[in-house]
This record gives sequence, structure tokens and C-alpha cells, in this order.
Amino acid sequence: MNPFRYLKFRIEKWFYNTYQKRLEAEAGTWKIPRHIGVILDGNRRYAKATGLDNVIKGHYEGADKLEEVLHWCDELGVEIFSIWIFSLDNFNREDDEVKGILGLIERKMRELATIEGLHTNQIKVRAMGQIERLPQSLQEAIREAEEATKNYDKFILNVAVAYGGREEIIEACRGHLNAEIRDGKDAQQIAAELSVDKIAPYLYTSNLPDPELIIRTSGEIRLSGFLLWQSVYSEFYFCDTYWPSFRKIDFLRAIRDYSQRKRRFGK
Repeated sequence: MNPFRYLKFRIEKWFYNTYQKRLEAEAGTWKIPRHIGVILDGNRRYAKATGLDNVIKGHYEGADKLEEVLHWCDELGVEIFSIWIFSLDNFNREDDEVKGILGLIERKMRELATIEGLHTNQIKVRAMGQIERLPQSLQEAIREAEEATKNYDKFILNVAVAYGGREEIIEACRGHLNAEIRDGKDAQQIAAELSVDKIAPYLYTSNLPDPELIIRTSGEIRLSGFLLWQSVYSEFYFCDTYWPSFRKIDFLRAIRDYSQRKRRFGK
């Protein structure tokens, strides 16, 4: 390595380590969100930017990053972490990429069912989305992970796969309507009694608090439909870093930014 580039690298490393330690020291005074949602974006662009020979390798590095971020959540006392890893729109990508991503998700789901840290930290896994649209083997892996962790309550990991925000609301409305019809109510009565509280129990996140903070990586400034219903009062934080490159500094900055905001809830 060029000596000047090496010196620059060492200085930058020292700076970031020092800055991270300062943020970690300050974190004890922050308001920590109980529920954080993250749109894991930028795996493909990361693969191209770093010269990886195919985009699937970018997704693999992104999957490895998740375990690291879960440790950060545990350190800060975050209780619920909702991640969006595969949308309904993603089915429209090239077949090889779709198969590669779904194969990776299946492998990670099977690892979750057996990984020691998951059970030591009592992490409950919950899938969100149109799971029936996934390959049968992936559906089975999801059920195994959910079954293996169903009795845990220390930390909840919501995994949005084959997920769409509009579709979630439609499914919730359909679930409510079917229940009302089973109770013998007619259309006029159902319409008259319709309320937010009637729909909420049929959402994928039923019985959970809404996310206080939603983070999106890769520089995109939009939600793309993630937790549309639940994010009505969420705070948003958009980060330029691609997900596989997401650092603890980036995570701490997001929490600090959230802590400094005054949440009014429409008041």
C-alpha cells in the first residue's frame, strides 16, 4: 500500500474509533426507541461499488451485517427490530437474483432456528408478508424458526419477506370483514362500526407497539410502503451508507438524532 494512503487509512480509523467511543459514552443519556424498523437497502449497489463479481455476494454481506446490528440493539436496550429484506416488487427482478436471495433467506432462517446466540438472548422470530408466495422449503424454514423461538419475549425480530405495505392493509381489512361477517353483521353495520381499532388486530404487527424510528440505508429517501399503517407517527432517518457497510457509528447517529427530536403525535 502507498505510504500516504496507509497513513490516511490509519488516521481515519483512529478518528472513527474515537468518535464511536464518544457516541457510546453519550448513549446513556439518550431516549432509546423500543421498536426500530430498518429498510435494508443497497446490497446490489454495494456489490458493484466494491467490485464483487455478482450481486448475490452483496446480499450475503448484507445478511452477515444483520447479526452485528442485533448486538448493537441488545447493547442499547432496543426490544423490537423490524427489517424489510424482500418486497413483493422484488419478485420482478431477474430470476437468478430472486432465487439467490430467497435461497439466502432460507439458509439464514434455518441458522436462526439453531444458532446459540438466538436462544441465549431469547430472540423471538416473526415473519411478516405473503409467506404463501414463497418457495415451500423457505416457508418450512420460516415456520421452524418461529416455532423454535415462540416462547421467547426478551427481544422480537420481525422479518418482512414477500411484504408490501398496501397489501398488508388490504389483508388486515379482509381479515376484519371476514370476522364481522362470521359474527352475522350486515354491510351497513360493519361500515358504521369501522374504526382504526377494528383493523389494527389484523396487521402483521398486531399486539406490538408501532415503530418509533425507521431507518433506511443507501441514500434513498422514501419508505416504499414499509409499515405504512404503523409508521404514522414514526421518526425517519435516512443514511447514505449501503447496508453491508452500515457501521455502529451510523446506527448511533440515527439513535442520537431520534433522541433529539420532539415527538408531538399531531398535537
